Parts: sequence; C-alpha cells; structure tokens
Amino acid sequence: MVKVKICGLMRPEDIQAVNEAGADFAGFVFAPSRHFVSLATALTLQTNLNPSIKKVGVFVNESIAKIMAIYRAGAIDIAQLHGKSTPDEIAALQAVGLKVIQVFERKAIDSESPADYLMIDSGKGSGQVLNWQSIPHVDRTMILAGGLNPDNISQAVQMVNPDIVDVSSGVETDGKKDPTKMMNFIKNAKEEYVL
Repeated sequence: MVKVKICGLMRPEDIQAVNEAGADFAGFVFAPSRHFVSLATALTLQTNLNPSIKKVGVFVNESIAKIMAIYRAGAIDIAQLHGKSTPDEIAALQAVGLKVIQVFERKAIDSESPADYLMIDSGKGSGQVLNWQSIPHVDRTMILAGGLNPDNISQAVQMVNPDIVDVSSGVETDGKKDPTKMMNFIKNAKEEYVL
C-alpha cells in the first residue's frame, strides 16, 4: 500500500490533522519558504505527533553539520535533500543514523544514488503536476511529489505506482492545511490498493 507524506506542517492544528488522517510521514521545512519552521517550533509541534509517524526535515543546499544538529536534537528521522547532494554527503548523514531522501526535480531519477529514498518533484513547492507518463520505473523506494491533491492522487498512484506520495499545498485552503483535504488525500491515495 502506498504511504503518504504530508509536508509543510506549521501549526498545532496541522499536527492534530496529520494524526487523525493517518499520515505515514510528517514534513517540516527548515529551508526558506512560506512553510519554514525553526528547530524550536518543530520540536514543540512534535510533542503531540503520533510517534508512529516518521519526521522528515526538508533542506535546500544545507550544510551537513546543520542537518546533523537538527537530527541530534530529535527533530527528524529522515533528511529530504533538495539541490546538490554528493554521495559522500549522503553517506555522512546515513552514518549517524539518518535516512536520506534525494530529490530530483523535473529530470530522470539517478537510480545509482546512495540515498534511501528517491523523490521526483516538479520543483521546490512549485505545485506543478509532472508528466506522470514520462517518469521511468526505478527499482528503488520512490516518492512522487509535485502538484498532487485529493482529486488527482488516485490517478497518479495508478499511473506511477510510487511507494510514497508527498503533498503540501495540495491539501491547503487559503494557505493553511485543511483537515478534510488531508483526510480525502490519504483515503484516495490508499484506496486503489484495497483488494
């Protein structure tokens, strides 16, 4: 069954909605964006996060030292790396116990990447839908992101067959996470796999 990551959590209400909707991963953005949260805010929010939900930190060309500091503070289980990431940098993060998502934007996934998960996205928070038919199959744990919402997620899952799907603005209303949209997104993402 496909797993779901809800990204860009910023408020206590977002945490409650993620818990109730049954997300598998919760994303906290530590890079400059409208969804940015500080380490202190992320740690405060996570006190009420269901412990079964994995915590993902989103970074853009961030230093390995800072990512490790956030990990050691207990704020993340997984680092999602946008921008340039070398195999040595990925290995350094993995060596301390972090799982790593390497993000590939609008281009073919490098199946030789040492990352634990490979993500294809239309661009950092652009909200644009990828051409799903052009996404090659890779024999790796693959995450699909980019322009997903409750209305198109079923089709995306059927066409791409990703292991994990990732959504942020697609489950928002007026710039804030919408609990109903989150619930519908997860329901529609997972229902294709019910036999």
